Amino acid sequence: MMDLGLLLIRLVIGLAFIGHGAQKLFGWFGGYGLKGTGGWMESIGIKPGVTMALLAGLSELIGGALFAAGLFTTLAAALIAVTMLVAIVKVHAPNGFWVSQNGYEFNLVLITVVIGVALIGPGQYALSAVLF
Repeated sequence: MMDLGLLLIRLVIGLAFIGHGAQKLFGWFGGYGLKGTGGWMESIGIKPGVTMALLAGLSELIGGALFAAGLFTTLAAALIAVTMLVAIVKVHAPNGFWVSQNGYEFNLVLITVVIGVALIGPGQYALSAVLF
């Protein structure tokens, strides 16, 4: 049952990050694409905005895909966790903890989940279990 639980966690978190990466990179799923996301990043002091949007989008897309697949899970978790840490520092920390006030609560939960899975391992229903 543990392997099934890990699969569920990996799929939900990984697919969500793929979607967030696609929002930033391609403007899919209601996102603003590189130009729009880059402009917003510039407005909050993250420069150069388009380059940083590209890096964030790639980290989310690639990290999410690897995490969902259970492949190079430690790398996937690192990509996701670093992206969420930047979101906390640059956006959410000044608002306090609670997500209802745009705080860092949810970002911290996501960091904890991906690091926890990386420490436990992706489980038997993972590409790494098949390939390695």
